[in-house]
Amino acid sequence: MSEHPRGPRGLRAVPATLVRGRERLTGAFQHRYPTVAVTGMTGVGKSELVDHLAGRPRSDEPPEAGSAVMERRVRRDRRLRGFRFRVVPGENAATRLGALDEVFHDDPVDGVLHVVANGHATGRRPAGTTGAVHVDREEQLARELEDWTVTAHRIASMAVRRPRPTWLVVVVTKVDLFLDDVDEVVRSYSPGSGTPFGDRLDELRALAGAAKLSVDVLPACSRLEPDSPLEPRQRDAYLAALEARMGQLAGHV
Repeated sequence: MSEHPRGPRGLRAVPATLVRGRERLTGAFQHRYPTVAVTGMTGVGKSELVDHLAGRPRSDEPPEAGSAVMERRVRRDRRLRGFRFRVVPGENAATRLGALDEVFHDDPVDGVLHVVANGHATGRRPAGTTGAVHVDREEQLARELEDWTVTAHRIASMAVRRPRPTWLVVVVTKVDLFLDDVDEVVRSYSPGSGTPFGDRLDELRALAGAAKLSVDVLPACSRLEPDSPLEPRQRDAYLAALEARMGQLAGHV
């Protein structure tokens, strides 16, 4: 007699104890290394921010704005805990929509870092051109809001059907460009602020359930220009505060 019952087409069924063991291992790994979607429009500094969070900051060379593929990073600490980052392309292309489907539908992430830059996103050069790119800040703010509307819709559609994601951090980056107004700018991206962005956040929390989806808004900075008024230690303090909050949200501390 067969030791294990056979499933469809005579295939041997997997013992229940083995299935439960796999589930426990998967759950433990998920707790130690939760997945994080990093979203936002092109030029806000998503990849550079994640490189810092993953402990692999890039060189001083200015990064090229825009990536056509989803980037993956992993952060590990000495306690064998960390995060698995999924950086979603910012361009409105098929690859971006496919990446959004992956992180919010196919393999839902545990948390979201949505990156904004107060209208200071780096402009993308047209193919075959060099030199500085003129960027209209009001246009960039409008694009930020449009980008967030698309992302918020994806988060809401998943949050009402699945247990993830459970937290969202809106990261207001490039604070060295508006250092005297950081608190005011952070408030403008916060729930209850009465701004267009804040109103979208309020709508998301109403749809997803405020108790189910934790929302934070934190300032950050990755790259410091030579004449930046922000000192490296201040930059590092912003990043450390973001890392600490992510650790709390993930249950690492």
